[in-house]
Amino acid sequence: MDAWRRNPARGESRPLPWRLLSGLVAIRLGLYLLSSGPLAYGTMSDEFYYIDCAERLAWGYVDHPPFSIAVLAASRSLLGDSRLALRLVPALLGCALILLSALTARELGGGRAAQSLAALSTLVAPVFLAVTGFYSMNAFEPALWAVAVLLIARIVNGGNPSRLWPPLGIVLGLALLNKISTLWFGAGIGVGLVLTRERRWLATRWPWLCFAIALLLFSPHIFWQLQNGWPTLEFMHNAATQKMLSKSPLTIALDQLLAMNPALAPFWLAGLAWYFVAAEGERFQWLAWIWITVLLILLATGSARANYLAPAYAALLPAGGVAFERIARARAWRWLPAAAAVAFVVTGAGEAPLAIDLLPPREYKAYERAIGVSAPVDQIDELGPMPLHFALRFGWPELIGAVERAHATLSPSERERAVVFGALFGDTAAVNFLGRARDLPRAISGHNSYWLWGPEGATGEVLLALAGSDERLREWYEDVRRVAEIDCEYCMPGVARMGVYVCRRPRRPIAQWWPEAKIYQ
Repeated sequence: MDAWRRNPARGESRPLPWRLLSGLVAIRLGLYLLSSGPLAYGTMSDEFYYIDCAERLAWGYVDHPPFSIAVLAASRSLLGDSRLALRLVPALLGCALILLSALTARELGGGRAAQSLAALSTLVAPVFLAVTGFYSMNAFEPALWAVAVLLIARIVNGGNPSRLWPPLGIVLGLALLNKISTLWFGAGIGVGLVLTRERRWLATRWPWLCFAIALLLFSPHIFWQLQNGWPTLEFMHNAATQKMLSKSPLTIALDQLLAMNPALAPFWLAGLAWYFVAAEGERFQWLAWIWITVLLILLATGSARANYLAPAYAALLPAGGVAFERIARARAWRWLPAAAAVAFVVTGAGEAPLAIDLLPPREYKAYERAIGVSAPVDQIDELGPMPLHFALRFGWPELIGAVERAHATLSPSERERAVVFGALFGDTAAVNFLGRARDLPRAISGHNSYWLWGPEGATGEVLLALAGSDERLREWYEDVRRVAEIDCEYCMPGVARMGVYVCRRPRRPIAQWWPEAKIYQ
């Protein structure tokens, strides 16, 4: 078919602005060194948890698929466990996102101005700085979706289907193994195929082969879910009904303006419009429907986190660069790209401290008040002086100190039998990572994957329980005493109120009360 031949207008010969791209990558790496080095608030609870998961490699976990965990296991074997080592991969993914945005802009027909603005826009979006500022599956998602967007653009441009559709299936399969929300992206691909002239591909084997490859790669995780009673479905239901804030469409839209940088709104809106009003953009309209589909799905849920839509902007930011470049040429507004770049940099620099560790904790709240902006709130959590994504980096040394003091109250024989019982995955994982150097007992928990892993041989005869109250503990033990407190200024209020309880004389064996400890949320 004719579409299989390369489109001569594709502009593969258009040179990339390598000096600018190198500079943007250098800035992103510099921010990584600062925010993960001398300015770092601390290691995030999610990072401790991912380390524990990486020590129990499997095809799945209650709250995430296995891809990011496998990468972490490989990274740890090469680089170790320092914070800089832990966050190197996310930082590199942030750099890759910059390059991918420029490449996609070039694929859409954009010149140096379009490519430069597209690349810059990914650097100054606070949500991308935030999700690539610490280790989690969220760091991988934008880059994986951006690779898929680039491949789709090349398919539209007439690339060889045998060299594009199978790799697209591989990328989608890996993205699913990273995060199940890739199903939204897949829905967007389907909607775009049906609603645009690219539906002609449905009469060929290529989309079906792509789907089959993605399903094949994802199938081990599906089998894991089946073998373990579909825990992720229960987790997602509980999170949506008990944890996430309900949001109106207006609130979700306002969160997007802040998460993506308000100065970028005209830019990505111009990109969206370009797909529908420009003749050259109409060819790539398939990409616009990916973003629209994901947006509509999130609006329908009514409880979307601010970062959920972010990966889909891989379809709009490159198009925004092309749109601004075309407007500048058509109206002889030579100043437009430069003015846009200045606006992006100024607002991006202003919002960067909201996304990554750049300000001392005592100055952060004053900075929020000074600029009149605060990070979006997504969960039903009592917050202290710091927003959730920062508060989860505080309090762990203080918690370890409290566990150590409680451990010291035990007799030598009790210490040999003791196990720490964490309230949630964060404190549990922190004990397992930081407690090794203090010779503390390992920690177990009923939260998410820890519950699925079980007591792991613990007898439960002596429990050092991290909890806010002893109500549930007294259902399991006859002798429950609060022996240590946690004092942290910037951590989550729930952590600050937590104490360490020494629990003796179990009423039932741990295997009998373990089902009651289950928390999937």
